[in-house]
Amino acid sequence: MRMILNVELPHEPFNTALRNGSVGAKIRNIMEATKPEAVYFSEQDGHRGATIIVNVERASQIPALAEPWFLNFNANCKFRIAMTPEDLQQAGLEELGKKWS
Repeated sequence: MRMILNVELPHEPFNTALRNGSVGAKIRNIMEATKPEAVYFSEQDGHRGATIIVNVERASQIPALAEPWFLNFNANCKFRIAMTPEDLQQAGLEELGKKWS
């Protein structure tokens, strides 16, 4: 299933990695290992951040997606399930509405 991984990067150790030139290689290694569908870097609550779209078949894959960010950057990671419009159409909303109204 498709998931949204929001990564919030604290100023340290990111600033140190930026200054010593290792930040690019670290991010590239994480991207190569996790093979995201899409990645967007932006500000998040005053910190550097990334919104990453990944495909997860099993919950046991989540540590492999989060640990590189934790270990390299002391990042905060949040996961959310994401649905496409097609997924939402298959959710049975009409039946759920009838059942719970």
